Amino acid sequence: MPRSRRWTELAADEGSVSIEFLTVGMLLTIPLVYLVLAMAQLQAATLATEGAARQAARMVATADSHGEGLAAADAAIAVALADLGLEPTAVDVACGPTPSDCTTRGGTVQVAVEVTVPLPLVPPVLDLDVGLSVPITAQAAQPVSELRP
Repeated sequence: MPRSRRWTELAADEGSVSIEFLTVGMLLTIPLVYLVLAMAQLQAATLATEGAARQAARMVATADSHGEGLAAADAAIAVALADLGLEPTAVDVACGPTPSDCTTRGGTVQVAVEVTVPLPLVPPVLDLDVGLSVPITAQAAQPVSELRP
């Protein structure tokens, strides 16, 4: 039985599947790799920001005075974010029930830290401020011991 004409036309396309697979594969792989890099950078910044807020709240709650607590909190935030090369864009320390003194027995210290994370592989030459960074905010609360001296 002779081969049909249709079979002969299909046999002439040998080798084009591998080229198509490589082209489509590369077109899909490059955005996927960028997504993984961006998500890894955002996750690292989120963990660092949460750690900075938590440690700052602990420092303020265990400090001997309000001023020493705020200085220790600033140092804790700087150390926690230094590994990623980030600077806090906003830090808010709130104390309760007395807002003026964070060392009040039985009170609560609340710290909020906001960081702006730049997206990876975006050149600074563009000078665009819209959509090239992601703000990340973390909050932590720490009770002040009622048994403190």
